[in-house]
Amino acid sequence: MRYKIQILPRWIIFLLDLLCVQFCIFSSFILRFNFNLEEVAHYHIKFVLGVSLVLNMMLFYSLKTYAGIIRYTNIEDTFRILIVNSIASLLYIAVNLVTNQYFLLFPITVVAINFFIINFVLISYRLLVRYGFKSIRMNKGEAEKIRIKAAVYNTSEHGVLTKKIMNELPNGDVQVVAFLDDVLGKSGKMMEGIPIYGTDEASLKRIIQEGVELVIIADKSFSKEKLNELVDACLVHSIKVQQVPPMQEWLNGKLDTEQLKDINIEDLLEREVIKIHNEQIYSQLKGKKILVTGSAGSIGSELVRQLIAYRPSLLILCDKAESQLHELQLEIQESNRHVNIKPYIGDICDIVRMEHLFEIYNPDIVFHAAAYKHVPLMEDHPSVAVVNNVSGTKILAELSVANNVEKFVLISTDKAVNPTNIMGTSKRIAEIFVQSYYKHLAKNHSTSGRKSGGPTRFITTRFGNVLGSNGSVIPRFKQQLAKGGPITVTHPDITRYFMTIPESCQLVIEAGVMGQGGEIFVFDMGKPVKIADLARKMVRLAGKEPDVDIEIIYTGLRPGEKLFEELLNDSENVMPTYHEKIMIARVREYDFAETADKINKLISSARRHYTLETVAQMKELVPEFTSNNSIYQNKESE
Repeated sequence: MRYKIQILPRWIIFLLDLLCVQFCIFSSFILRFNFNLEEVAHYHIKFVLGVSLVLNMMLFYSLKTYAGIIRYTNIEDTFRILIVNSIASLLYIAVNLVTNQYFLLFPITVVAINFFIINFVLISYRLLVRYGFKSIRMNKGEAEKIRIKAAVYNTSEHGVLTKKIMNELPNGDVQVVAFLDDVLGKSGKMMEGIPIYGTDEASLKRIIQEGVELVIIADKSFSKEKLNELVDACLVHSIKVQQVPPMQEWLNGKLDTEQLKDINIEDLLEREVIKIHNEQIYSQLKGKKILVTGSAGSIGSELVRQLIAYRPSLLILCDKAESQLHELQLEIQESNRHVNIKPYIGDICDIVRMEHLFEIYNPDIVFHAAAYKHVPLMEDHPSVAVVNNVSGTKILAELSVANNVEKFVLISTDKAVNPTNIMGTSKRIAEIFVQSYYKHLAKNHSTSGRKSGGPTRFITTRFGNVLGSNGSVIPRFKQQLAKGGPITVTHPDITRYFMTIPESCQLVIEAGVMGQGGEIFVFDMGKPVKIADLARKMVRLAGKEPDVDIEIIYTGLRPGEKLFEELLNDSENVMPTYHEKIMIARVREYDFAETADKINKLISSARRHYTLETVAQMKELVPEFTSNNSIYQNKESE
């Protein structure tokens, strides 16, 4: 039969506390005189008890020591009791000063003994009640359901709080039985009544013997490298890893087991936060009119979010994806009401529409993120890749010069280096055009381009795969996992560089500001990741075993795909900048007149959708382009 233990009325707690006071005062006299009742009888005990009763009644009532629910006694309740008893002791001494010429009510030694006894009694009975209720609740919960044993990493304030909350949830299914800590765990200490272990192999085996199935990360302030080490060690032993959300995300200020989040692969691939302290960014972007093409996409939308912080006078959001652009507009208007934004539906290949954009809004800076980027699709539609990625870039570049734009930042890709596919080659041709165009303008800036300060400065930024971006491998793997597998990987040895969307956009803005024109900036992408290992780790993070619960299938390289991506080709090297994660690539320079002529012919062919002719002209423009696993590998235009 289920029943609920009612909370005792406060007046009963009040009377119980007063009873304890009387007992402790009398006990203090007994202890002071070594249980000699004749000595105790020399004092006015009844009067002493009466005075102490009145004084403590006033104190308890004033400071509300009886108001707390005993079963939930905490450190604040304990501290309040200490304050009350300290004041009571001082009042006893004050009473002595008043009555000392007639008789002594409270000997100093009795006051001292009473202070320790009354604190011990009032705090102890509260704690006994609390732990009694806790034991009943836990035994009752264990009888109804089996609780998962967990260990909390680490022993910080967040860790201790997480342990308390998890273990005290009435209907919780997690019981914390250990802490993990790299320093304290090596000394065999205990905290909150449970042992502290390290994160080494031996310690993990010990917690497994204790039945631990889950590690809860309470504080992610440690390094990404340490996070990876911890997760890898846990996954080897089939221990699930979850993390506590930030306190501001707790529901009504409380934490529940349902709020624990699984560690995502993005958490493990993320790198340490980039610290940029370039005051030029703010000074160059504040008050400017900034155009972001492809602003509804994953990169473009994050660029918009970050650019808001630099207080531009106008942000023009250009994209042809109506729904996504509308959602971005609503998001910005809800969170940044003061920002002046203008959504603009337009295709970058529509020259009339783009002319309209530049004539009306006259942007000062352009961030060009719009592009087709799916390798297999562009391999099947090379003419479309050229029209969008090459012709669209050319239209925007020429309009930027004609309308005196200060800077044009092209967002490129590592697939433009030694390209093996149509998409990468189209982006490389876009790089070649804007770089040679700027060199041409710089030589003739007295007759073309901006009237003051030289021509429009063209800057290119080049980086690898972005976590969570549209077309990224990780969302695809997540979808396959949700369906129960299999997970498809093209090749066992394929590797890729990864970067988070915020990090990549931060570096794009930084490079765009530092660029003086004509540079191709490459970013430090960290270490390449083997995609097969990535897939296996994602399976283990989901609590499954690769090739047992979830099958991993190798499907073969897709058209245009290569095993290893590069940020520089063989003939290029880099120059450092003041930022350790941003470098300038030294690339081959192209004659603009010759290049422009070839690009115009390429665009003309692409607009007529002559596939083989278009591909042949791309190979002529980019000699290092070698089709890989593609129908264009050995074909020439007829």
